[in-house]
Amino acid sequence: MESTRQAKISRLLQKELSEIFRQQTVKTHGVIVSVSTVRVSPDLSVAKAYLSIFPSEKAQEILTNIEASAKTVRYELAQKVRYQLRKVPELQFYLDDSLDYIDNIDKLLDR
Repeated sequence: MESTRQAKISRLLQKELSEIFRQQTVKTHGVIVSVSTVRVSPDLSVAKAYLSIFPSEKAQEILTNIEASAKTVRYELAQKVRYQLRKVPELQFYLDDSLDYIDNIDKLLDR
């Protein structure tokens, strides 16, 4: 069960991470990175961010690049939330493939 504090921090991190990725993907035309969910651990030390990447063919490559620059992303996030959070949690990024799963089910149902 997620506490109210965890939920508020999750929403804040999701909003700010979305803005960071929007600014970074302006440079790469044709790629969209959106943060679908952020889950924060009960001790607020780890945040798991689930990313939806379009087009899905480049998803693994972009996720690898994001994971490689996780410290930079965390620093940018810390600059944005420095007045709301005392300590910024460690970031872990995962690929949210729920849209691909839904698309696959639709294709199977059409057959």
